[in-house]
Amino acid sequence: MCADNRCVTGRGAVYFDRDGVLNEDRGYVGDLNSFVWLPGAKDAILRVNRFGLYVFVVTNQSGVARGFYEESAVCKIHDFMQADLNRIGAHIDGFRYCPHHEHAALAEYRINCSCRKPKPGMIIDLANFWNVDLNRSIIIGDQPRDVAAGIAAGIEGHLLQPDESLDAIIGRFLEKVNR
Repeated sequence: MCADNRCVTGRGAVYFDRDGVLNEDRGYVGDLNSFVWLPGAKDAILRVNRFGLYVFVVTNQSGVARGFYEESAVCKIHDFMQADLNRIGAHIDGFRYCPHHEHAALAEYRINCSCRKPKPGMIIDLANFWNVDLNRSIIIGDQPRDVAAGIAAGIEGHLLQPDESLDAIIGRFLEKVNR
């Protein structure tokens, strides 16, 4: 049962921003040639999998709205990520991306939507679909908008610092959840 829209019967989750958290942020990452995992990212996902929490990716992809690449390119990268993770026994339970931007070059993407972070739409959508326990969840991002989206959705947010280990953040969070 959910009280105040905060599900307490499901599993917790770790929501990851993509570019700058799981992979190198090389501007608009719209093809496999520009996708490079950050050190420790795949192991962090595997660790969360083994702990029994959901793993989600929530990413703004305004490169679509700007006409730099198509939505199919985003899906191709996510398919690659999933296949690459499967090789080590890891997986991502759900991906959500926002291709919109209110100042988009392409009119069909010129939308002020509820899914573009710092709005919480992607997080809430995944939480509702998977029956996520928001009290046992966190978002890890490299921009304040990522943390703001988490807070707006009712979950803890962590702003990844350039010299910070993703494994250390995951370790602290899993320890806290395990109490």
